[in-house]
Amino acid sequence: MKHLLVKDWMTKDVLTASPSTRMLDAHKTMREGKIRRMPVCKKGKVIGIVTKSDVRQAEPSDATTLNVWEINYLLAKLEVKDIMTESVTTVRENDTIKDAATLMYKERIGALPVVADDNKLVGIITESDIFRVLIAWFNEEVEEAG
Repeated sequence: MKHLLVKDWMTKDVLTASPSTRMLDAHKTMREGKIRRMPVCKKGKVIGIVTKSDVRQAEPSDATTLNVWEINYLLAKLEVKDIMTESVTTVRENDTIKDAATLMYKERIGALPVVADDNKLVGIITESDIFRVLIAWFNEEVEEAG
């Protein structure tokens, strides 16, 4: 299994946001696309990542003294660049699944944007993709190189 490549298991059609995407629009895209994280790109290059957790943390708590109109006004103005994680760990498409899984485990993250040499986004590999590899391996659909 150590020779399986990221490019064979990654998602290629990735939903992305730009830094100026409104947070509420990004949240809607994630909800409708049934995804938990979304790379943030500028001119095709990865500059950050936004997660459902980031969105939840940006929402006001129930203890707020703001009224519903003030909350909606503030949320409508919030952009992805205001809540995204800027230091993004990435992998290349020719990296091995083992390397990607190890990196995700060590960094305690659930996804890695896959980038080309110029840092342009070409895909994303998630913990769900790693599970797909593992299940295929258990079902002997993937042979270990060796």
